[in-house]
Amino acid sequence: MSAIPLGDHQVKEGAAAAAPPPPPPPLSDVPPTRRRTAGEEARTLVAQTAVGTLATLSDDGGPWASLVSYASLEDGSPILFVSTMAEHGRNLKRDQRASLVVAETPSGTDPLANGRVTIAGRVVSPEGDDEARARAAYLKAVPNAKYYADFTDFSLYVLKVERVRWVGGYGRMDSADAEAYANAEADPVGKPIGAVKHLNEDHADALLAMAQAFGGYPDATAAECTGADRYGLDLQVKTPRGSATARVGFAEPVGDDPVGLRQATVELAKRSRAALSSDDAS
Repeated sequence: MSAIPLGDHQVKEGAAAAAPPPPPPPLSDVPPTRRRTAGEEARTLVAQTAVGTLATLSDDGGPWASLVSYASLEDGSPILFVSTMAEHGRNLKRDQRASLVVAETPSGTDPLANGRVTIAGRVVSPEGDDEARARAAYLKAVPNAKYYADFTDFSLYVLKVERVRWVGGYGRMDSADAEAYANAEADPVGKPIGAVKHLNEDHADALLAMAQAFGGYPDATAAECTGADRYGLDLQVKTPRGSATARVGFAEPVGDDPVGLRQATVELAKRSRAALSSDDAS
C-alpha cells in the first residue's frame, strides 16, 4: 500500500490523518531568545528526582529494564547502589554497559508530551575518596539506603556518561556528548508548576502583553504560560488566525536566588507593557 507524506511521517493511503492545521506565523520580529541546551535539559531532569529506569544486559545478551533509585555527582554522573539479588545487579557485575532513563513527572493526559532523558555509558566501582563522595551523595538522595548500605550483596557504581539523548515532548529533542553534559548545570528554576499556575490564574494580562510585545503576535487575544526556565517563558497564544506557540526571554538568566523567577517575570511584564505603550504612542 502506498503512503501519503505528512511532515516527517508517512500515512497509509486511505487512512484518515488527523493533522492539526499549521499555526499562524508571527506578525512581528521576535527578539532572539535563549533556550536550555540538551545538556542543561538533561541535567535539570536528573536533578529533579531520584528514580529512573536502568537498562542492563542479561547473560543471554537480551535487554533488562529495572526501576532503580539513583543519585548524582557534581558532574551529573548517576550513582547506583544495586544488589546481586536483583538481575540488574548481577548483570552489571558481568557487563558494565548500561543506560538510565529519567522521566519528568507526567502531567496532562499524554505522558509522551513530557520530558525524558536517556543517559548511556559504562559503570565503574569508585574507590577511595571517590567512593566516599559517591556513597555520601547516594545516602543524601536516597535516605532509606541507610538500612541496607552495609549489606554485602550491594555494590556502589558510578555510571560514566558517554552519550545523552534528551526528548522534551513532541518535536523537541537533541543529543549531548559526555563533555557537554558534564559542563552543563541544572536549571535552578527546575519544574515551576506552582509559578506557571500562578501566572495563568493571576497574571493573564501580563502574559498577553508579553505575547503581543515580544512573542511576535501583536494580534494575540489571550496567552497562557506552558513552561518556564532560567532563560524565559513558553506561551500558548490565541489569535484570530488560530493558536500558536511563542517564546519570550528574560533580560538576564535567573540565578540561584529563590525569588529570581518572580523578579525576572515582573521585569519582563513591565518591559512588555512599556513596549506596547511606546508602539501606541507612535
